[in-house]
Amino acid sequence: MNKYQHIGLAVLRIGISLLMMRHGYGKLTELTSGEPIAFWGFAGTTAGILLFLAMFGEFVAPFFILIGFKTRLAAIPAVITMVVAAFLYHAGDPMDKTEHSLLYLIAFVAILLCGPGKWSIDGRKGM
Repeated sequence: MNKYQHIGLAVLRIGISLLMMRHGYGKLTELTSGEPIAFWGFAGTTAGILLFLAMFGEFVAPFFILIGFKTRLAAIPAVITMVVAAFLYHAGDPMDKTEHSLLYLIAFVAILLCGPGKWSIDGRKGM
């Protein structure tokens, strides 16, 4: 892999993670606010559990992707969260509502497949 490919992976990993963490931070503050949770429910799962899982996939996992630690493993919950967002939460919505979830999904799948590159914690360890 050449230098520019490593730069590209770092730009993708850092950029998409920072953007996603903005969404996850709102969910984190809702979880810790002490207020009643008003979140989407699905298949009998409580809103609190789904909010926690969404926060994990949108804040915790992207943080690990951002720093490049256990990157491929961290990409899995991010991918799952975006699949749920795109194909369950936004099911039936027009494409302009679903598009962001799909773009994040594509980016996190690319990170899952390509890894973090050498400019990451994983890359420093030769993983």
